[in-house]
Amino acid sequence: MKKFLLIASLMLALTGFNFAQTTPAKTTTTTTAGPKKKDGTADMRYKANKNAAKPPVHTKKDGTADKRFKENKTPK
Repeated sequence: MKKFLLIASLMLALTGFNFAQTTPAKTTTTTTAGPKKKDGTADMRYKANKNAAKPPVHTKKDGTADKRFKENKTPK
C-alpha cells in the first residue's frame, strides 16, 4: 500500500510540474512604416522596414534599451 501511495503521489507531482513549465506563446506586434507580406509581417526588402527593425545601440542583457544613454531616453 505504501508503494502504491508513493508512486501515485510521484505521478501526480510530475504531472503538476509538467503543466507548470508550459508558457503561452509570445505575440509581439510591431508597427512598420513600409509594406507587409501576405502573412502580416514586415517585408524586410524595403528600407523603411529595415530602419524600423534596428534595435537601440545600447541594450541591457535582457534586450531592452539601456536608459542611461542619451539615444535611448524618451524626449520630454
